[in-house]
Amino acid sequence: MYFPYLRGRQYELLALRELVQGNLLGNYVTPVVEPIKVTSTFNGTVKMFAEKNKTIALILNPAVGDLAKGAAVDSVLPFISGTVIPTVIIGNDALEAMKALVAKNISGSDVATVMINRDYLDVYRNLFIKAPPKFTLFPDERQIRRTVSANKVMFDDKFKKQEKNADYLNQEDEFYSDDHLYFSEEGFSGFGDYSVIGNEYVESGFAPYAVVIHIIYFASDDTLRVRHFVSDSNADIRDVAGKYYEAVTKLKKWYDSGQTRQSTTALAAFLAHAENGYYPGLPTIKKLSIMHHLELVGKYLNGGLGK
Repeated sequence: MYFPYLRGRQYELLALRELVQGNLLGNYVTPVVEPIKVTSTFNGTVKMFAEKNKTIALILNPAVGDLAKGAAVDSVLPFISGTVIPTVIIGNDALEAMKALVAKNISGSDVATVMINRDYLDVYRNLFIKAPPKFTLFPDERQIRRTVSANKVMFDDKFKKQEKNADYLNQEDEFYSDDHLYFSEEGFSGFGDYSVIGNEYVESGFAPYAVVIHIIYFASDDTLRVRHFVSDSNADIRDVAGKYYEAVTKLKKWYDSGQTRQSTTALAAFLAHAENGYYPGLPTIKKLSIMHHLELVGKYLNGGLGK
């Protein structure tokens, strides 16, 4: 089972909604969303998962964004029903979140958890002394692994974020992950990551000097790698559309060189942009990169990815 972890930014929610609406999210993919605010897009995304009978996990006690500043549990709790898995980050406010769930007759065994700080292992032990959570996402650290003994999900930030987009020119192709190959034999129920966004949370964007497209792909040995397609005219912030065309043209050349195995709906959209000279905007580029990643891994887990 694959657990991609996303924040509730507009382009991330739209990526999930469009995947589910188009029946492009595989049977073994369960997104985990840490909402940053309750918006119409957030509401519509959760409703779409319910309509399609697809499972989504929602964090009740977000650590970032507007909901981290106040009554997060009360804001997210109304969305916990049906195909939504209530999920708690193990930290100082985990007990409050669990009490709210118990008040709704939701037991600990139906709750997912995220354990990224071993300093809160005692909190985890006290909350789940009778039965383990439905699943727990945590980095493969010895101290956490000793405590989390069941329903374990191998979870880490696989994306090596550079300080500037142009810096990806120094490492245009690199290893991403092989967790999907080994999680089961290592005693885990699944694996998860932060897709091509990474763990870092930034509130606002800025005009880039360089445009980059991050594409996850399966290598010949079935490991996952990431290729960074970067613009060349990076001296200033003018002509972002032109920069995008430079990057997406590189993507098309790579795909045409023998990468049809990586085909997804989102990748087809990128290729159409290269053909038509269309610039969709920076948020859409991020949305399509996420969509491609999740659809591709879903196809792999469904056994539908060729060689």
